[in-house]
Amino acid sequence: MFFRTALFALTTLAGASAIAATSVSNASFVNGLAIPGSLLDLSTGSDFDRRVGFFSDIYFDRARNEWWGLSDRGPGGGVLPYETRVQRFTLDINPTSGAISNFKIVQTVKFTEAGVALNGQAPAIANTLGKSFDPEGIVVNPVTGNLLVSDEYGPSVYEFNRNGELLRKFTTPTNLVPRTAAGTDYNALAPNGSSPQLVAGREGNRGLEALAITPDGRYAFAVLQNGLVTDGYNPANGNRSQYTRIVKYDIQTGEAVGQYAYQLASSGQGRGISALVAIDANRFLILERNNRGIGVGATLNAADKNVFEVDLSNASDVSSIQLPASGALPGGLVAASKSSQIIDLDANTLAALGNKSPEKWEGLAIGPQLANGKYLVLAGTDNDYSVTQNGSNTQFDVYFRMTDSDPFASSIQCPVGQITGCFSTATSASASLSAEYQLLPGVLHVYTAEIAGYITPVPEPGTYALLAAGLGTLALLRRRRPD
Repeated sequence: MFFRTALFALTTLAGASAIAATSVSNASFVNGLAIPGSLLDLSTGSDFDRRVGFFSDIYFDRARNEWWGLSDRGPGGGVLPYETRVQRFTLDINPTSGAISNFKIVQTVKFTEAGVALNGQAPAIANTLGKSFDPEGIVVNPVTGNLLVSDEYGPSVYEFNRNGELLRKFTTPTNLVPRTAAGTDYNALAPNGSSPQLVAGREGNRGLEALAITPDGRYAFAVLQNGLVTDGYNPANGNRSQYTRIVKYDIQTGEAVGQYAYQLASSGQGRGISALVAIDANRFLILERNNRGIGVGATLNAADKNVFEVDLSNASDVSSIQLPASGALPGGLVAASKSSQIIDLDANTLAALGNKSPEKWEGLAIGPQLANGKYLVLAGTDNDYSVTQNGSNTQFDVYFRMTDSDPFASSIQCPVGQITGCFSTATSASASLSAEYQLLPGVLHVYTAEIAGYITPVPEPGTYALLAAGLGTLALLRRRRPD
């Protein structure tokens, strides 16, 4: 594992206080998996519709020993209809080393409201969300077993039962709702020249990207990928603020009860937040990344993906103020405390990707505790379904040859679901696929780490009953066992 601690101490802590002693230490890379981009989920429909989109988020349900992997709004960037869904999967984990193998999808759950699928397609009416849904973060409530999912369109937090049926929508804070001069508009953009143009609320495609839940199931924390349009955003050049917001929700009421400023390492190269994982009621692991690496349409060089620890214990509530582009917060307010780098996600690479870093590290979860007392930490990538589109919104599969120096620059595009009629991404000249080309895989990396003070989520009451029944059975067997 390689660390850039000195660099991050200089760049990330200029406007935020440093954590005196981190909870997480001795993080080390174990191994990784490259999961074929052609893998299908367990739903019905065409192969294109069933193609798995890895991993907008990952969650480990400790009470049931279950892994969940979230897909986002689907291929096409909100242009195509897509019934949004989450995958439950299994992994084989070496109890000593933490090495992972044998990824397998065992359940596909589609999100619905009153029997109608929630769809990844952008809102048809600009000021009405309707059934539009762009899921980006997921947790399981340890008290109820229900799924909480954060969304970018609203930006919203929804609660579903375990069959994917919508139970309720949390209240979106007013300052997060996207607005133009004419009112709410979920499709408007923020840069100058946009018509209509956002003047407040979340930026387009930069909504609630990450979600965490406290171990007692009382609060959820959702993070905007980047700050609000009014948080130091420059519409003239598109430069974003170095700050974003962590929003605290009371799960019982569904209302936001606080917002906290988090300072990114920088504001360039599309840097933003992708995942949040609770350590206790105030401390979290947070995944921060830029937009470089192997990806559809991405620049390869200067990939920068990191996991930090963040502490909200002394952070000020910034619900009622606008955040600056950089520097200190106004009025003596305090941003969330932030550690130096905990994990460098692009320090370790896989041969299956030509030993290059993926662009979109988006999923992060703390998994089971190993025999040596360390915890497993699992990170995953979003492969965007290995699909792109042209100016007319026609979709194309993108095939990569990972041994090339820049696999996207040398990639080949084909009409979705076909392997004929293909052309070079770089030149648009006709091209033929060979065996070396593949759809962009989903990637999992596993790390082990010591996590002091980690509070595991409490199981729901039914789990306690099952545990008690199991212990009673064991006691009975012991009594019956002959000497």
